[in-house]
Amino acid sequence: MTTQSNIENYCLSPGLFRLDGGAMFGIIPRPLWQKKTTPDEFNRIRLDLRLWLIKSETKVILTDTGIGDYHGDKFDEQFDVIQEAKPIHQMLASIGLKPSDITDLVISHLHFDHIGGICEKDDNDQLINIFENATIHLHQSHYEYALNPTMRDQGSFHVNYFNPIIKDAIEKDMVHFVTEDQGVLLDIDKDNALFYKVSHGHTPHLMHTYTDKYIYLADLIPTSHHVHIPWVMGYDISPGVTTQYKSEFLKFIMDNDLTVIFEHDPIYWGAKITQNEKGKYICSELFKKSELDNGLLV
Repeated sequence: MTTQSNIENYCLSPGLFRLDGGAMFGIIPRPLWQKKTTPDEFNRIRLDLRLWLIKSETKVILTDTGIGDYHGDKFDEQFDVIQEAKPIHQMLASIGLKPSDITDLVISHLHFDHIGGICEKDDNDQLINIFENATIHLHQSHYEYALNPTMRDQGSFHVNYFNPIIKDAIEKDMVHFVTEDQGVLLDIDKDNALFYKVSHGHTPHLMHTYTDKYIYLADLIPTSHHVHIPWVMGYDISPGVTTQYKSEFLKFIMDNDLTVIFEHDPIYWGAKITQNEKGKYICSELFKKSELDNGLLV
C-alpha cells in the first residue's frame, strides 16, 4: 500500500439513534457497561451513524448510508432517531457535495441502520435511490443471506426498502458484487486502492473497507467500548465467532498501524489500538468527533 497524498478522508454523521444497552453489550452485565455509557429510562444508549467518505481527484467514495428518514414517527420514537430532514443531503452539503457526486457506495452489510439512507421518498411517496451515479459495492454472499436470513435476525433486514433499489441498480449494471473474503475493492486514484476484508459472527460476510491509514470496523467493533474482545453485541448471530474475528482484525490493525473508525461511537470517531502488559487490546489514543473540522481527518 502506498502513502495517500491528494486524498481527503472524512468521518460524517447523518444522525444519531438509540439501541438497547443490553443488546449492544450482550452477556456483559449492566453494572459494567453502564460505567462506559449511560442508558436512558428505556435502557437505550446513544449511538452515532458515522459514515466514511474518501475524496480523490476522480472518486468520491462513501461507506454505508445511515438509517434514512422515511420510516415514520413510530420508528423514530422507538429508536430515538435524531437527524435533519434529508440527512444525507445535509451531511454532504456540509462539505460542498451532493448525493449525485458520490461515484462509489460501499455497503458494509444490509442492516437497516447501514443501508436505510440509500433511498428517500419522492413527491409521489415512492422510494428512490438518492445515489443515482454511484456504483454499489456489496458482498454477494451477504446479499443472498439478507434475502433469506434466520428468524432471529430478519427484523434487521428491511428487504422491502433496500431490495428494489439494489435490483434496479443491478439492472443498470451499477452493482459490483465481491465474492472473496478479502482483496482490492476499487481504485481510489491511480496510486491508491481501497481494500476490503470480511468478518463473520455479527452477520455473514460483513465487509470492512481499509486503506494504508484507516479501517472501517462497522458492527464488528461498533464503539470504542467494544475493543475488548469479550464485549460482543447480543445482536450477533454467532458471538463466539465474532470474538475470533475481533482477535484477527485487531492484530491486523496493529501490524499495519491502522487507525480504526467506529461507526456507532457517539463521542469518538476513531482510535489507535495497542496491547497492554496483559495482552489485552486497548485504545492507546482516542479521537473525538467534536474536534474534527467539518469531519475532515488529518
